[in-house]
Amino acid sequence: MKDILLLKQGEIVLKGLNRRHFELKLIANVEKRLRPFGQFNVYAVQSTLYAEPMDDSCDMDGACEAVKTVFGVVSVSRAAACEKDKDAIFEAAKTYLGDAISRARSFKVETKRADKRFPMTSIEISQYVGGLLADAFPHVKVDVHNPELTVTVEVRDYSAYVHGAAEPGAGGLPIGVGGRAVSLLSGGIDSPVATYLAARRGLSIIPVHFFSFPYTSEQAKQKVIDLARILARYCFDMRVEVVPFTHIQEELRDKCPEELLTILMRRFMMRISEKIARANGCGALITGENLGQVASQTLEALAVTEECVGIPILRPVIALDKREIVDIARKIDTFDTSILPYEDCCTVFTPRRPKTKPRLDDILKAEAVLDIPGLVEEAYSGIERIPATILPY
Repeated sequence: MKDILLLKQGEIVLKGLNRRHFELKLIANVEKRLRPFGQFNVYAVQSTLYAEPMDDSCDMDGACEAVKTVFGVVSVSRAAACEKDKDAIFEAAKTYLGDAISRARSFKVETKRADKRFPMTSIEISQYVGGLLADAFPHVKVDVHNPELTVTVEVRDYSAYVHGAAEPGAGGLPIGVGGRAVSLLSGGIDSPVATYLAARRGLSIIPVHFFSFPYTSEQAKQKVIDLARILARYCFDMRVEVVPFTHIQEELRDKCPEELLTILMRRFMMRISEKIARANGCGALITGENLGQVASQTLEALAVTEECVGIPILRPVIALDKREIVDIARKIDTFDTSILPYEDCCTVFTPRRPKTKPRLDDILKAEAVLDIPGLVEEAYSGIERIPATILPY
């Protein structure tokens, strides 16, 4: 009997001729995530990934938690592998799940027979193993309709596997299969959630943060680095591009109409982010913009904001209400960091009456007094690049 992790694939199984490409990427991502926990042999058979520890020094508890954050995995089961024999299966269930069965009020056995060469049907296996377990644990009731514990038996190509309830994985597609994108990461609630959702569709992420010292503090910058480190649990280690934004905001304050400051600021963010994207082979920008949430997020404002760039802007949270965004932030552990009281550059020089339906010709007229290429290049050349390694689980 051997401890092993069974990772079930999600929508990868629906792919056609390029399915193996997705699968190989998922295997590589699982191997990478498991490296801190020991040496594992990771392979795929019949829409399932197997993560098999190579020796007893592997941290199976840590590994099990880690693989739950790998996009492309929909469920994780920590299982006992045994010989494909009915009595070996019973012994594995009795030994591996004995404590859990003893604590339960009721149980049932459920079997999945992927190897159709096995001489017993799924129902026959469940009845045989369930009957012996009922004899071994007479104080625990058998309940096939509403059991407190389900003992799952999987008879697959190489072995039989016994485990309890599967735990949910991260779902989505493996990081890297969708290309690369730059994510504008502020210190708020929305942009980390947008980053997570975009990564869940297979995008490798480069976070960009706009920093306006001394108007915003070093604590505000550290808050964003901490958010990136939390997101790295899902997105892998990232490098945060911290863009000095103070001079641009001062130029806007001194030379442009106050009611247009927010839109003008956002347009500069998009230009600089596009420059970073093109330098790193990225095909899109990601923002945490949400329709109608603030003055700069009307349809008119969004259209004017994106007019200045030539690559797509993805807005994963645009149709979610705030409660839905907060729920996801709590789920991925970014919420408590996001609400720390350190303001980001978006709060600097906020107009008293921001224009909610800006006209492009008014924006272009306001920008005519600015050295746009020079300001963009100055900010780009001053970027501080900070590694964001994974925070402990």
